Amino acid sequence: MTLNDEYHDNPKVSIAHRVSAACDADRIGLFDRALWFDGLHRHCLADHAPHIAYAAMDGDAVKLHLVDNGRSGLKSMANWYSFIWRPVFGGTPDAERKRTLMTRVARKLAKTTHRLILSPVPDECGSASLIADTFASVGWTVRREQCDENHVLHVRGRSFDEYWQGRPGQLRSTVKRKGNKGVVTLRIETRFDAQDWADYETIYARSWKPEEGNPEFLRWLAQREAEAGRLRMGIASIDGVAVAAQFWTVENGTAYIHKLAHDERHIQASPGTLLTHALFAHVIDTDGVDLVDFGTGNDAYKRDWMEDIRPRYRLELIWPKSPKAWPYMAKSRVAGLAARFSKD
Repeated sequence: MTLNDEYHDNPKVSIAHRVSAACDADRIGLFDRALWFDGLHRHCLADHAPHIAYAAMDGDAVKLHLVDNGRSGLKSMANWYSFIWRPVFGGTPDAERKRTLMTRVARKLAKTTHRLILSPVPDECGSASLIADTFASVGWTVRREQCDENHVLHVRGRSFDEYWQGRPGQLRSTVKRKGNKGVVTLRIETRFDAQDWADYETIYARSWKPEEGNPEFLRWLAQREAEAGRLRMGIASIDGVAVAAQFWTVENGTAYIHKLAHDERHIQASPGTLLTHALFAHVIDTDGVDLVDFGTGNDAYKRDWMEDIRPRYRLELIWPKSPKAWPYMAKSRVAGLAARFSKD
């Protein structure tokens, strides 16, 4: 059994990390990929020192991609662009091996930090429960709460037409009426185009969306995903001018909806709705995906397109033997008591 911590500011580890990013590209999903964490840190979290907690045993391994959180300890290497954050396993560990690896990491982190904040952690794959159970088993205090939700569509072998028949009548009527007018032109690109991306940024600035958190990261991500053949960039135009744009990616049977925006000045033509309709048709019938993932957030419009909701969790892990952790333990107890009384 080997167990150690890795830091990206170590040049040798940085090189190994980038080699790993190249090797795992076709094996695991976007939000588990080393390249994702490398880009996210460089573009969005550069002010936080990176930290990888790592354990390996007989060809199996686990990595927890973390960043320094100052006096608060460590936190997951994630932000608003992350659909999920979870431990990343290598090899082919079964459930018992995963527990063993995670237990070793939990013990090592007790010597490294006094507190961890991990989110947004999924549990349909068992990640939130695995973290909570293994850390608790070695003495960490664990507080788990839902922090967000994830809207998804399980295609279940349906064609797009079959799926579309189950959408709300008002949505289907809007697409039919606006589409029949022929005002909006739609196209879906799989290659990165600088003009398309510039149009997207212009549209986003004119949309209802808040200011983009890190446009450089999004552009970098779109370019990398295009190079791998995973980009699906939708553009809707009126009279040759782009008025709606959407950034999706497709891999391993899943379509991820990262960004969508439309120019508010053309809302009457419903270019965003028509573009979403076209992209759903493309990923279901052409790409043959099994799942469409609309990311985090409880926006009402997502319910028209999606059918299932999955919770995302925030885990606060406190090492009670560290004096630095005691103030957080007190706060956690107070919060737990308040939650208990609110239910009574």
